[in-house]
Amino acid sequence: MKLPSIKEARRRDEITEYIYLKDIKDNTLYKGKKFYLRTYGCQMNVHDSEQIRNICTSLGFTETTNYLESDLIILNTCAIRENVHDKVFGFLGRLKHLKKTKKDLIIAVCGCMAQEEVVVKEILNNHPYIDIVFGTHNIHEFYNMLVNKEKDINVLSYVGSVFENRKYNRDSKYTAWVNIMYGCDKFCTYCIVPYTRGTQRSRHHEDIIKEINNLVKEGYKEVTLLGQNVNAYGKDIAGEIDFSKLLELVSATKIARIRFVTSHPWDFTDEMIEVISAKENIMPYIHLPLQAGSNDILKKMGRRYSKEEYITLYKKIKKKIPNVTISTDIIVGFPNESKKDFQDTLDVVNECKFDHAYTFVYSPREGTPAALIKDTITRKEKEDRLKELNVLITKYALASNKKLLNKTVKVLVTSLSDKDKTKVSGYTDTMKLVNFSGTKDLIGKIVDVKITTAKSFSLDGEKE
Repeated sequence: MKLPSIKEARRRDEITEYIYLKDIKDNTLYKGKKFYLRTYGCQMNVHDSEQIRNICTSLGFTETTNYLESDLIILNTCAIRENVHDKVFGFLGRLKHLKKTKKDLIIAVCGCMAQEEVVVKEILNNHPYIDIVFGTHNIHEFYNMLVNKEKDINVLSYVGSVFENRKYNRDSKYTAWVNIMYGCDKFCTYCIVPYTRGTQRSRHHEDIIKEINNLVKEGYKEVTLLGQNVNAYGKDIAGEIDFSKLLELVSATKIARIRFVTSHPWDFTDEMIEVISAKENIMPYIHLPLQAGSNDILKKMGRRYSKEEYITLYKKIKKKIPNVTISTDIIVGFPNESKKDFQDTLDVVNECKFDHAYTFVYSPREGTPAALIKDTITRKEKEDRLKELNVLITKYALASNKKLLNKTVKVLVTSLSDKDKTKVSGYTDTMKLVNFSGTKDLIGKIVDVKITTAKSFSLDGEKE
């Protein structure tokens, strides 16, 4: 397996091929056996795990939350940050000892890390006890690997295929992830995604709408449209509709709630804003990654917009959709980020007052252009900047939540509270987490809740 260079990854030698998978028939090959699935990373990985779970159960496995009692252990990995890499190999070290006592244990590694050449070499050279390795593009082949009961490393770095008719054992009966595309064409200099998940490949809109219509029939209340850059949807297919038109079609399915992640500011159009503001079942919540507030750093990141253009877009969205909440991603400590560069980021945060933000210290990923830059910033400087940024983010998140005090909001209840089983949890249309007293029969319902307490990252309330 060879990780493609930027030139190779950008190249489109093939027209995207759409392959419709055959239904997996029920099989009792592993009846009575247990599997354990651990997922690292983003929503895309979580959704991939729903497909992996379906493959396992179709072969007779039952799921367990205790890896020590499992017959099959699957690690669905993430390659975005170095700490995840360390966690995965740390856990694999424990599994090495477990395998010595359970000779028939099957260990599988998949996901984005499995697409990295350095990781596959590490597995081949130092972890021979791992039985199966597969990538993000060929999850469907995991079925045959298990059926054949053969040690197999089958990883594809980049392909031009989109597989339809995938089957999922979804985590929820009421909220569902729906892929609208795979991969990304932006090639931000710090990002490994185009190399692990390939270049952009959009699904045909007819297949997306068919999947959502089926979810509506099954009683789902909410769908989240998934893509590394959802608002670039359709640009890779001649004659395909754009994302604003796709949103209109999804809205017409009458699903109660529609969300989407993640957007790139470069591709966010006025037409998208118009559709979001006009359709009641498209939730007024937008995740709009900033990454940095310095024009110099944005240029080095390959983000294709300036901080001024970002702020203009932000204000346009806020003006057209008055009740919208906007969250963001911010990276601190990009190679050679100066104090002024960091201050520019703080200035944008103070200007936009984000409702929420996911913040990270820059993590170099082998194979990306940014990883080749010699860095002059110490780890302590980066961590100090992260702390300072998070203080500001928390301040504005709390201020945003306080605006809902004593107001009644509609909450889609998704689960019992993690901390108190006499309470339930759910989300407002603006993606605010709400906890309130209730029983499990409320799960899957949209209820009115009066907000009584505002915290930095959640709200408490009372059912009306």
